[in-house]
Amino acid sequence: MPSTQNPPIAGAAIDPPSLRPPIDDAAIERVQPSRLRERLEALKRDGCAILLDLGAVDYLRRTPRFDVVYHLLKLAPVRAGVAEVATPMRTRLLCGVERDEHLPSVMDLWKSADWAEREVYDLFGIVFDGHADLRRIQMPRDWEGHPLRKDYPMRGPARERAPRPAFANKSNVVAGTPPTGRTLEALQEQVKRARES
Repeated sequence: MPSTQNPPIAGAAIDPPSLRPPIDDAAIERVQPSRLRERLEALKRDGCAILLDLGAVDYLRRTPRFDVVYHLLKLAPVRAGVAEVATPMRTRLLCGVERDEHLPSVMDLWKSADWAEREVYDLFGIVFDGHADLRRIQMPRDWEGHPLRKDYPMRGPARERAPRPAFANKSNVVAGTPPTGRTLEALQEQVKRARES
């Protein structure tokens, strides 16, 4: 599928943000992972002093699969009138990455990238090289996988391996029926049989 970027990215898929209506107060750019650090340093020198947010999106069937998105803000460096105060320059920088590709950390440029990079690592598995403390921030340390990936199991990896009870459909139980305790015993017996086999 051809790229809709200007200039086009060879072999790239349609960029979802390019299909949305334009954002009047934001410049949207796409950059290759190899040029990401260089472009962010240039934006910082140009006056983008605030990293508002850093996030990621998983496009499961697209190449590159993930977009890491940087939201930057540039305020007027000199005293501004009322009209200029309400119109800062916003930049949204998108960087497409593959499943096992690493990105450089920008924690040294903007301190606000610290927890945001940890969150993207925790929930999507994207590694930021050079981060001072890249570890899970929301999920427990022993959690398996990255839950915001589109191919993550609905019940979580550990529960997907556990058997589901055959009697999970409750359509034959009248609402308000008190529990009998036999359901728990039957489930425990089913789990026991599954573990023995």
